[in-house]
This record gives sequence, C-alpha cells and structure tokens, in this order.
Amino acid sequence: MSAAYDESRVRVINHPMVQHKLSILRDEKTTTKDFRQLVHELALFEGYEATSDLELKDVEINTPLETCTCKQIAKNIVVVPILRAGLGMADGILELIPNAHVGHVGMYRDPKTHEPRQYYCKLPNDIADSTCLVVDPMLATGGSATAAIHFLREAGAKDIRMLFLVSAPEGLQAVLEYDPKVQVYTCAVDRQLNDNAYILPGLGDAGDRIYGTK
Repeated sequence: MSAAYDESRVRVINHPMVQHKLSILRDEKTTTKDFRQLVHELALFEGYEATSDLELKDVEINTPLETCTCKQIAKNIVVVPILRAGLGMADGILELIPNAHVGHVGMYRDPKTHEPRQYYCKLPNDIADSTCLVVDPMLATGGSATAAIHFLREAGAKDIRMLFLVSAPEGLQAVLEYDPKVQVYTCAVDRQLNDNAYILPGLGDAGDRIYGTK
C-alpha cells in the first residue's frame, strides 16, 4: 500500500512540456549533457509554479512617457540546493530569479541506514524574511528534505517551499508530517521505494546522472 500524505499541500506540475521533458529525463539512454540540461529546464518550469502566489508590493516607476504604479515581489527569494544533486536545479531557478540569494545544505546518504548525514550548511542572513525555495531532484525517504527543513527553521525561515522533480509517496508523507506548513512542488509522484530506498520507476541516481559519476 502506498504511503498516505496530505495532497492539498502538494502541487504536481502537469504541464505537457514538463511531462515530455520528464520522460526523456527518465530514459537510461539520455546522456549526461542532456540530463543536466533537462534538470535545468524542469527547475525553471517549477520555479514559475512555486512563485505564482508571491506577495507583491506597489512601486512607482518612471516610463519614457510618464510615472506609473507597478508591482514587484515584496520579499526576497533564497534558493537552497541540497548538495550535491540540488545544484543541478539551482541554476534553473536563478535564471528565473537572478537576484535571489543562495544557501547550501550539504548531506550524503549513509549506504547502510539510508539516513542523511550533514557535512555543510551555509544560509544567507536574511533567511527569516525571505521565501525559501529548497531544490533537490529526488524526494525518496524524505530524510535529507526533513533535515534541510530543520536547518531552515532553526535559522528562522518561515516560508519554505520544497521543489522536487520526482517524489516517492513515502518521502511526501515524511516531509508533510514533519512540518505542517511546508509546501511541496513536484513533476511526478512515483509508485514507491525499493529495498535500497530508490524511487520506482524513478530515474536512477540524479547526482550521478547530472555529473557523470557512479
């Protein structure tokens, strides 16, 4: 039986181009170069969705013809990739929001326990007053994601939005139960985890496929 989770807090990006690109991303024949580019493009699509309800403020602008009142985003944006695979998504978000600040959370998965182990965490000073977009291609057990949420909450972050390309129901359940306010954006919710905590059908190890390692 699949893990149960609060679907009202999960936005699945069903845009036809997203689903098309995701199918190529999954293909074992996709090259490292193309895989990296697709991760970048999918992150850009997700960035649009994850920022679609940002608060706006009025600003006065002088056009070549007159002064007018326009809208700009009211809060700063912080992009937080979970190292290392999350770096593959960060550039896509920064293409959309070039002025965003960037934090980093470094973790690796223990090969025996499948639990996350932190080795690095560096966040901007304005994290408490910013909208935080945490990016990682895969949400498997949810261990790394919940650890990242913990670090952000400890630093004072209030608005946290998690962006994944492929998610497992088990990971969604873990993240949403861990934090009652976090929102999740994903391009797909896959079937389940296997015995080694890899997502099925998934797309393999995202970090290895982005960087051409094994």
